[in-house]
Amino acid sequence: MITIRSEKFEDFAAIYEVNKLAFGQEGEARLVDTIRQSDNFNSELSLVAIKAEKIVGYLLFSDIIIQAENKDMPALALAPIAVHPEFQNQGIGSQLIQQGLKDCQRLGHKIVVVVGHPHYYTRFGFSPARAQGLEAPFPVPDEAFMVLELAPAALEGITGMVKYPPAFDDV
Repeated sequence: MITIRSEKFEDFAAIYEVNKLAFGQEGEARLVDTIRQSDNFNSELSLVAIKAEKIVGYLLFSDIIIQAENKDMPALALAPIAVHPEFQNQGIGSQLIQQGLKDCQRLGHKIVVVVGHPHYYTRFGFSPARAQGLEAPFPVPDEAFMVLELAPAALEGITGMVKYPPAFDDV
């Protein structure tokens, strides 16, 4: 049985460890710590997966913008998502994403951007972002740069550059 909830202060060390183990390095773990201290952080969208009273997974959505010709459009970045290596391939990441997307919708967010494996994220409704008129601020294959509209026609008439906060520069 997996429980998913928003992070608490006492979870910080376990969240750091899950990210470090899942990615085999500390870049994503440090990213979470940096975003947590920024204006781009929303604790309701910083989710942990708990199994047998242990944090085994983590997911963060943070505020980003799409710099469109006429205006800046608010959006969210899904990054990182991590599952402890001992608990991978058990559906925990999928549960985190499904709950996280529901929470994003409940909070009124309309657009989520992710850079990741296309075969994984398309099952949640993500599609190529460049085909929707969005550009990444860094080199990334077309199929790995994806977007999801949480509200119908949220991207209608919107084209532009996705702008991540400086915290993402070091990952």
